[in-house]
Amino acid sequence: VQANGTDGNCITFVLHDEDHTLGNSLRYMVMKNPDVEFCGYCITHPSESKINFRIQTRGALPAVEPFRKGLNDLMGVCQHVLNTFEVRLLTEELKG
Repeated sequence: VQANGTDGNCITFVLHDEDHTLGNSLRYMVMKNPDVEFCGYCITHPSESKINFRIQTRGALPAVEPFRKGLNDLMGVCQHVLNTFEVRLLTEELKG
């Protein structure tokens, strides 16, 4: 959903089947971008499993860019955690 009168620098993304787990983690990753002026999310209703995720950027940067980068960065962090866990698990199995 794009706000009227904007050129794509202020967009609300609707993420279905998601909750605070993704919302707060993704908000943190997106806010690390210095070109992001505002980033927040809300759960529309406790009985609905969707979030509204809003990004507003400074200047001409389209809001979809920090959204995409935030998702990719978050996937990288999750992959690192998984790899570290698997290495530790394998190390413990070899010891025992």
